Amino acid sequence: MALKILVVDDDLGTRLSISDYLELSGYLVIMADDGQEALAMVEENNPDLIVTDIVMPRLNGYELVRRVRQKAEFRLLPVILLTARTKTQERILGYQSGCDLYLPKPFELEELAAAIRNLLERSQIIQSEYRFPHQDNLETSITGKLRDSNHALSTQIHAPKLLSSLTTREQEVLELLTHGLSNADIGHQLHLSPRTVEKYVSSLLRKTLTSNRAELVRFAMKHGLVE
Repeated sequence: MALKILVVDDDLGTRLSISDYLELSGYLVIMADDGQEALAMVEENNPDLIVTDIVMPRLNGYELVRRVRQKAEFRLLPVILLTARTKTQERILGYQSGCDLYLPKPFELEELAAAIRNLLERSQIIQSEYRFPHQDNLETSITGKLRDSNHALSTQIHAPKLLSSLTTREQEVLELLTHGLSNADIGHQLHLSPRTVEKYVSSLLRKTLTSNRAELVRFAMKHGLVE
């Protein structure tokens, strides 16, 4: 069965161009022209990924992502924000809202498709790894308080070991991520290609057991992985 992508944009031309390209790439595409309609479609259609504009009537992209993330079943749902806004603070707002990728307009459809493929592949791996450990946990008789206590202890032990396991380049990428920089911006500063930066980001997500960039940034700041 084809993977389902929800495209949200109040500009009809943008919606159709993205939709046509993705359908030719083998995806099933559903569309919404504002965040309010998109929120209802997420619950009704359970998409595998969302591509959304930020500036829209009724409900903007930031708020759409926040509301989607509030629902437990959609916490791992990949989200790409598309916007003409390119200021650092606006990118930070995007990642704080819970998006996985911030792609500035104008963009190439080929680049968007590549980003979608990467996020979908990673999402399927993460969900698979997330599902099986939790099934094992259901078979144990550990109480909730004991699990919380053990988790807190393991976190205290894990963070220093994790920091020492990061390469110098991973630490550099992580530091720039916390400033809301895009792959292209990070690559420019570190003299790396955006694809190479994405590989470092994927490695950081794997090592920290986080599912998207927003969670990665929060994890890094909470556990002192960045200054």
